Amino acid sequence: MVVIALTVGSWGSQMRPIPGGSYVPLYAPDTEPSARVEPFLIDETPVTKQAYLGFVRRRPEWRRDRVRRLFADARYLADWQAPLTPAGGLDEPVVQVSWFAARAYCDAHGKRLPTEHEWEIAASASETKPSARDDPEWTAQILEWYSEPSRGLRPVGQRRPNVFGIHDLHGLVWEWVEDFNATLYGADNREGGDGNELRFCGAGALSASDARDYANFQRAAFRTSLTARSTTNQLGFRCANDLEEQ
Repeated sequence: MVVIALTVGSWGSQMRPIPGGSYVPLYAPDTEPSARVEPFLIDETPVTKQAYLGFVRRRPEWRRDRVRRLFADARYLADWQAPLTPAGGLDEPVVQVSWFAARAYCDAHGKRLPTEHEWEIAASASETKPSARDDPEWTAQILEWYSEPSRGLRPVGQRRPNVFGIHDLHGLVWEWVEDFNATLYGADNREGGDGNELRFCGAGALSASDARDYANFQRAAFRTSLTARSTTNQLGFRCANDLEEQ
C-alpha cells in the first residue's frame, strides 16, 4: 500500500489516508455487530502546543483568559505560563483542551475530529499490520504502555509510526473523538439488555465484542467519564477529514 502524506492549509499538519473497512465496536448490538467505516484522513501526530498557539493567536476567543466557561472548565490550558506562552516544548502535544476547543481547532483547519470508529481503526494498526487486534505481542505492548505511570509529556513523533504512518496513537496522551460519549460504559449493564444478575464489578466485559481487549475498555471508560467542557493534563487530540475520491 502506498501512503501519501497530505498537507491541509497553510498552518495545518500532515495527514495520512486510512483505507477504512469493517470495524467491530466494543459494544455492538446483535442486529448490527460490525460497522462500515469509509476511507478517511487523519493527522500523523497529535496537535502540538506550537500549532495550538497559532490557533489561539488567530482565534483569541480560545485563549485561556478569554474562553467562556460554557466551553471549557477552569483547567483549560492551565499548564501554560501565560495565555500565549505554552510551558514545556512546543513540539509536545497540547493538552488540557476541551472537546469544544478541539472541534473549533479542527474546524479552523477545514478538518474535524475523528469518530470513535475511525480512531479505533487507525489505532488498531501495528508497525507491520493494518489490523493487529489478534496479535498477542502487539496487545501486550499496548497494555504495557497503558500501565506506565505518567512521566510528563514528550515530543510527538518520537516512536515509530504504524503501518499507515501514524504516530502516537498509544502511549503519549489520550485523545478526543467526535462521539466521545457514544459508548455507554458502566458497571450496571442492565441498560444494554442484560439482566440484574450482571450487576457486578466487571460485568461490562460480558457483553463486549472482545473481553480480552482491555485497552479498549480503558479508552471507553475514560471517554465516558468526560463532558464536552472537560480538560485533563493527559488529554489531547488530532484531526481527521473525509477522503474525497480523486
